[in-house]
Amino acid sequence: MSSSTIDGIALALFGGRIQAICDEMGVVLKRAAFSPNIKDRLDFSCAVFDARGALFGQAAHIPVHLGSMAYAMIDVVKRFAWAADDLVLLNDPFLGGTHLPDVTAVGPVFVGRELVAFAACRAHHANIGADSPGSMPLSTSLSEEGIVIPPMLAQRDGVLTDAACALFDGLAGRTHASPAEYRGDERLGDFYAQMSACRLGVRRVAAMVLQMGQAEYVSRVNELNDYAERLAREAIRSIPDGTYSFEDLMDDDGAGFTDVPIRVRVDIRGDQAIADFAGTAMQVRGNINCPVSVTAAAVLYVFRCLMPAYTPAVSGAFRCVEIVTQPGSLVDARHPAAVAAGNVETSMRIVDALLGALAVALPDRIPAASQGTMNNVAMGRHGDGVRWDYYETIGGGTGAHAGGPGVAGVHSHMTNTLNTPIESLESHYPLRIRRYELRRNSGGTGKFVGGDGIVREFEFLEPAAVTLLTERRRRGPWGLAGGGPGSPGSNLLNGVPLASKAAFDVRPGDILTITTPSGGGWGTLD
Repeated sequence: MSSSTIDGIALALFGGRIQAICDEMGVVLKRAAFSPNIKDRLDFSCAVFDARGALFGQAAHIPVHLGSMAYAMIDVVKRFAWAADDLVLLNDPFLGGTHLPDVTAVGPVFVGRELVAFAACRAHHANIGADSPGSMPLSTSLSEEGIVIPPMLAQRDGVLTDAACALFDGLAGRTHASPAEYRGDERLGDFYAQMSACRLGVRRVAAMVLQMGQAEYVSRVNELNDYAERLAREAIRSIPDGTYSFEDLMDDDGAGFTDVPIRVRVDIRGDQAIADFAGTAMQVRGNINCPVSVTAAAVLYVFRCLMPAYTPAVSGAFRCVEIVTQPGSLVDARHPAAVAAGNVETSMRIVDALLGALAVALPDRIPAASQGTMNNVAMGRHGDGVRWDYYETIGGGTGAHAGGPGVAGVHSHMTNTLNTPIESLESHYPLRIRRYELRRNSGGTGKFVGGDGIVREFEFLEPAAVTLLTERRRRGPWGLAGGGPGSPGSNLLNGVPLASKAAFDVRPGDILTITTPSGGGWGTLD
């Protein structure tokens, strides 16, 4: 066996060990979390970064989380003089976050006095301090979306800082007598679950570095990145050189602006790709604006899908992808723009626009449009001595492709969560699920049909406030190669149509029906 083969095996084992650490972090977070959104729907992501903040390992969690962390972590880690047993929290969309419910915990890995890596996890919290239950309001400024956490030291020497105590008291709505009480507060349980997952990642990486030696560890990190770069460049080289453009439209911004355009031009030059969003709408009043980190996550996701499945998910894989945006635009929003739906809805449309452009170059590899929305449903009640917050996204259909039909009733692209099981939802909240079924025969027509959407129907057993942030209600996802569009979705309250983005109060007995879009079809019928 050649030395290069042995090196290749060693490198694969190293990459596998890193991913296993990220997977274990996810298991800890899932098992320790309180909220159904994290413990059942798995709305979280875990990753490991090198000493500079460059990604070098992740679990197969949520693309919009992982890609945005990969883009922003280098700037985050520069902000602190790190010490062992520190832990940082952040959610500021303009300082390394995505939208306020996504809180990131970051812990440094020290071996002796040497900083060698970071472990991080990002999770969606249904209560991040917004007046609107579920903390996904129909907002027009960031200040309406909840508590903004700039990158802040939350633990020093493993002990909560005064800033963290003040944050937790604000979120819990009461003052705790001592930091030890935070562990028993259900509203804060998800934070402690995140911090525990982060601590585990720190310990596992430190143990691995000690076992293999720091010089060998650094060498493997560099080799893994270089290997990923070679695979990525080869994947881009397989795309014909040229310039490929596409335009797609957001339904609306929830504040009066409809048909909001996203335009992208993809330039392929040998082994280099440039995604240029010139011509995209400027940031809008509503909350569909994207921080540039979210846009980067969508771009990196699309190109990662074109690479071999065994390509390591590390920063080296994205050295050959350049992103060009206009500051102040929908895809590079500036403070204090509202961004709650940019992370979950606009990111999906950015993916559609990129795939639409690449479909010209790779007609047999690119699928028709998937549902193009996460169908965000936030609800709960604040007041009269009652407080509950719930948030979920709902799957739909994926686009058909040259190899076969789309998939029915799944999450796609920038989301990779599960559904909330009916049993869990009904046991935690005053809700009843009356229908949860596939939307039969709704996929786009063609040689191969698009995947069917979903019908999910809620009955409210107590008064509540509801917010919907959805897309693809005005027009269905597009088909390819002559295939028909998928069916658009709809939102109904007691049978009366609602806008794609809406906030309203409900009474006991009211029925909310969410019908999600289906995927586009591919090819013409013979």
